[in-house]
This record gives sequence, structure tokens and C-alpha cells, in this order.
Amino acid sequence: MKTSPMAPQQDSSSLSRRRFIHTGVAAGAALSLARYIPPVYAAASDDIVFKSTAEIAALIRTRQVSSTEVVKACLARIDQVNPKINAVVAFCRERALAEAAQADQLLAEGKLLGPLHGVPFTVKDSFDTAGVVSTGGTLGRKDYVPGKDATVVARSRAAGAILLGKTNTPEFTLGGNARGTYNLMHGQTYNPYNTAYNPAGSSGGAGAIVAAAGAYFDIGSDYGGSIRGPANVNGIAGIKPTLGRLPRTGHIVDYGGPFDSFQETGPMARTVEDLMLLLPIMAGQDDWDAAMAPVPLGDPRKVKLSGLRVAYYTNDGISAPTAEIQGLTKQCVDYFAKLDCSIKEDRPPKIAELAEARRKFSGASGGDHMRRKLAQHGTLQASPGLNLTGNELPSSEFTFWCEVMDAIKSEQLSWLEQYDLIICPVNANPPRKVPHEFVRAPGAAGGGGYTSQYNTTGWPAGVVRAGTSTEEPGLPLGIQVVGQPWRDDVVLAAMAHIEKQTGGWQKTPI
Repeated sequence: MKTSPMAPQQDSSSLSRRRFIHTGVAAGAALSLARYIPPVYAAASDDIVFKSTAEIAALIRTRQVSSTEVVKACLARIDQVNPKINAVVAFCRERALAEAAQADQLLAEGKLLGPLHGVPFTVKDSFDTAGVVSTGGTLGRKDYVPGKDATVVARSRAAGAILLGKTNTPEFTLGGNARGTYNLMHGQTYNPYNTAYNPAGSSGGAGAIVAAAGAYFDIGSDYGGSIRGPANVNGIAGIKPTLGRLPRTGHIVDYGGPFDSFQETGPMARTVEDLMLLLPIMAGQDDWDAAMAPVPLGDPRKVKLSGLRVAYYTNDGISAPTAEIQGLTKQCVDYFAKLDCSIKEDRPPKIAELAEARRKFSGASGGDHMRRKLAQHGTLQASPGLNLTGNELPSSEFTFWCEVMDAIKSEQLSWLEQYDLIICPVNANPPRKVPHEFVRAPGAAGGGGYTSQYNTTGWPAGVVRAGTSTEEPGLPLGIQVVGQPWRDDVVLAAMAHIEKQTGGWQKTPI
């Protein structure tokens, strides 16, 4: 078995008393969420794979359907759609079926593992999964099988979820470029609404298989929009929580170092209700990722939407969106105007300046951090989209750009005090086709993004489907909702309101 160097992690057999208490509290909170799962009601289809995470959890828990049936149905659905979209790149079929049988037996004995008891899911291949190959999209890890799960994966499984397999990601989650989600090992992932289009990245495999109903949810990571971009073009819901809410432990680009504050992890599912169920299960300190904070997560169902102070913008001053996307943004704003919310067209100050500071800051090592990643994992050939260059800066300039970023972040935080919510586009452009050749044209895929701004600030930001493009017919369009730090509950409540007006996720044609 090939191993991969990484920071040491505490073994579950040697948990400190503090870790044990925290884990117990988290598990108790997760179990209490069962009362929030709605009663079973008629879905759009009798086919169980198209139900939401919350619905299928309720059906399994009340023994109206077995976990074994659900796991088999999801695997069959993946086998049906995956040859067309290449979203799932590794499987653990036998283990999943064995765990489903065990889940069914426990229910027969009156025992419930948690609110996700018997629910199948997939995980982005950038997360470690015990006993299942975890490549991170890099050739040096093609045979790497971790000995333990990443924290957010472990918490999902502890709540009863059953892992089906891993979903495609660009190399180190950063090498997809114009193709959205592509690497040399597993190739290209395609959009399930139209396979000529890319699924965005870097959680493109996650977004595609959840949209295509092969898994009820997935876990993504977001360094500059990698949850929200795929949620946008695949027509699902995803949230990048407040920085410090969900641990990065066990992710291939994880915690620490100069770029620590950019990386976040979060759930992706077909409904906002599912995000409300999943986020508390994954949240909380793990006593390893030092950036995590013990801040309680509010209940989105208790958020009063009327009277919220809402800012919106249709142009960030860098990339002007298409008329269709600007119109969609205003349409979503109107949903809150009808609730007697205070509405003002406004945007955070110095967005362009912050983007430039982050660009300078990120390239300061001249690509050395990526070259070290390749060497760390024994990768001799990098994917063509991985940026191994940059303008190396002396330490004095690097420090200068750190100070510039921090100053702008403080100014933006002060600006945010006057608002509870921001509504803005996810991207200036509709979904894009997969290019025939691997190109680096800035506007080809990721250009025009409105997401990395909120990785730099660390504010919670989510995306939910808000409409369908006429410029690229049949392709979904999402809207981005942003909140004050630690008010993930307000973001989720607002996303749920938009979803109620627009209908949210729709079945894919495949």
C-alpha cells in the first residue's frame, strides 16, 4: 500500500477526554436533528434515487424502504449515468452493501446510528477516505489508500451515511482551468444537463453526480468557488460555510500555511433543506485544524426573513455579467422585497483591489508551493491546468500584500455591519462548453467568477438554483447568497426562500 506524507493525526483509539466529550456532544446534536426531518410526502417521482437526503433518511428510518434497496438503486443509477459524465472515479461497492445490510439489521433491532442512517453519499476525491483510494487527482497518489477518513467524512459516516465512492476533481483541486474538472488520471467530467458542457470545478464530479441523482449528497471543498461554481452550473445547492466552521483535516490541500484562510469544506445536495440537515453534522472543532472555532450554528428554520437588510449587486466592477444573469439577480432580490426587507444596491468596497492583492499574494512563491505538492506526493507529471509559475516576490513585498489584504478585509467587514444579506451572481457568464484543447484563456471557464471574494473574507456564501439559461439552453443558473460571519443560518434560510420561489433542482435529461 502506498502512503502519502501528511501531518500526523490523532488516532481514534487515543482520543483525549476533551475530544471524546466534543464528539459526544456533536453526535448528540446530530441525533437531535432527526426531529427536524419532515414527514414523508409524495415526491415528483416514485423512483427513490430522485428523493432528497431528508426524504430518503425518513423513509429508511421508518422502514418504508431498506438501506440495501437504496444503496443498490444509487449504484444502478451511477452505472447508468457515469459512462456519460465520468463523475465517480472510485467505488467501494461491497463495503457499501455490507454497511447497508448492517444498517437494516440495526433498525430491525430498534437502533439508530444517526440522522443519516443508511443514506448513500459520495465524496470528492480530494478527501481521505479510509480503505478507499484517494488520489486528489494527482498521478503520484493513484494507488494511495488512507488509513482514516477526513474529519467531515468521518462525521457523516458516524451519523449513519454510507460511502459509495469518490468523485472527480482537478489535480490538487486547482488544475482544472478551462475544463472545469479534469486531470491526467481520470480525465474529463461532463455536465449532466448537457455533456458538451463542463461541470465547473473543482467539485465538478460532486456537483454532476448529485445533480444526476447518483448520490443524495457529496462533500466538496472551496478554495475560490469550488463548491459554489459546480452548484451553479449543475443546478444543485451548496454552501461554503464561515471560515472556522468545518475542519479541513484530511483534505489534500488542507489547513495551515499562507493560504490557510482560503480553503473551506462544505456539503452539496439537491435541496437547501438537505444542507440544513448536513451542515450541523459536519461542523465543529476536531482538535487538529487550528483555525476552527467553537461558534454555535443557528437554526435556519428560526430565522425571520422579513425585515432583513439586503444588499445586492449585479456588477462587481471586474466582470460585467450577461443581461440574463443580471436580470436573474434582480428577480431573486425581488423575492425579498416582497417580504418587506430593506433593499439597497450596494457592494463591498475595493472588490477589484482585494482580488489583485490575492493574486499577487498567491503567486508570491513563483509556484513553489505547487511544485512542493507534486514532490510530496511523488507526482512526476502534472496536469496541464496546474499553475506552476508565478512572479516570485521578495519577503518585503509578500508582507506588503498580506497587509493590503487584511486592511481591505477589515474595511469590507465594517461595510457589512449595515447588512444581513448580500445577493449577487455566481459568475458573470453562463455555463461554458468543454474546449477541444486544454487552454488557459482566462474567460474560458472560471473567468468572471464572483466567488473567490468570499473565500478571501471567509464569509458564509451559498448557491442555489434560481433559473435556466436561455443563452445556453437547458443549463441551470444559480444565485449566490452571502451573510455576515457565523450567520450561516441566515444564508441557508435565504437560499431556502429563493428555492421555494424557483423550484430549485430539476431532473437531468440523462
